[in-house]
Amino acid sequence: MKPLIKPVNGHTPKIEKDCYIAENATIVGNVTIGKECSIWFNAVLRGDVNAIELGNKVNIQDGAVVHCTYQKYATKIGNNVSVGHNAIVHGCTIHDNVLIGMGSIVMDNCVVESNSIIAAGAVVTQNTRVESGSIYAGVPAKKVKDISKELINGEINRIADNYVKYSGWFKE
Repeated sequence: MKPLIKPVNGHTPKIEKDCYIAENATIVGNVTIGKECSIWFNAVLRGDVNAIELGNKVNIQDGAVVHCTYQKYATKIGNNVSVGHNAIVHGCTIHDNVLIGMGSIVMDNCVVESNSIIAAGAVVTQNTRVESGSIYAGVPAKKVKDISKELINGEINRIADNYVKYSGWFKE
């Protein structure tokens, strides 16, 4: 079994050779994936209506969906970003060193600045700007506190680094 990697409308996904793509992941259309990334089981990156760009050391965990908005909003994800299980990232910009928690939703035209955490289950509504160095939680998501250096290293970096390690276990 191989992942579904498919061109759409003349755009073929571009994936760095050192990435791990799970056998049942789906990556279609105008998608660019940087180095040391991992796309996990049942994750979908659907670049059919606009572009999706992932930087380096990004992990898209099991069941997550990354999409974009036709003729409006591409999706851009920076470096060292973890997108948790069953999260939805749609037509938005995620800067470097961000953790998108499990089951959270980041909607169209949002910007999540660097060194931030979106808590599990949070819904970041359209046009929200998440300020750098903060934790947003709730429905709709609001700032709940500033992030500490310990949390950046202890959670954001730890999870991104761990997913590079985990992907090594699955590579042949």
